[in-house]
Amino acid sequence: MSAQAPQRQPRAAGPRPGAVRAKAPAAATPTTAHATAAGPVPIGTAAARAGVSQRMVRHYEALGLLRGVARTDGGYRQYGEGDIHTLRFIRRARDLGFSMEEIAALLGLWQDQRRASREVKRIAQAHIDDLGRRIESMQAMQRSLQQLVDCCQGDGRPDCPILDDLAGAVEADPESRAER
Repeated sequence: MSAQAPQRQPRAAGPRPGAVRAKAPAAATPTTAHATAAGPVPIGTAAARAGVSQRMVRHYEALGLLRGVARTDGGYRQYGEGDIHTLRFIRRARDLGFSMEEIAALLGLWQDQRRASREVKRIAQAHIDDLGRRIESMQAMQRSLQQLVDCCQGDGRPDCPILDDLAGAVEADPESRAER
């Protein structure tokens, strides 16, 4: 086979079909494949820059955490620096374990320049208290499970206190189990 496939010519830099109409003056340079910090970017770029998935960006928008996202004539989302900054805020709040409801409240406070920091602190302290309760609960689960593991012989016999406990078959009198 000596026939070669035709070489594809690189596409000229310029706006994609259906891209948002630039508000810049007519003498502005054409948009390149790498979006600048000032220009709107598509969802994939915004998601990557914020450290979240495209799916989560759409989810946050559906929840109302991202408002007024620009769209192209073709309906594609376009995100500005403010949107990306908001996405980073949401990601960091999620990393700290805040619920979506708490994040919405914190986001509203963050965007309100006349906010009272006491409200932010109240939300954060309530979250700390909730984390403490959850940690205590998980530690109790860990202790219970460790006791069951310690009681299990882990040998070839079918008797297993772990399964008995899960099935609700643990007897109140441990001596009756020893008689079996």
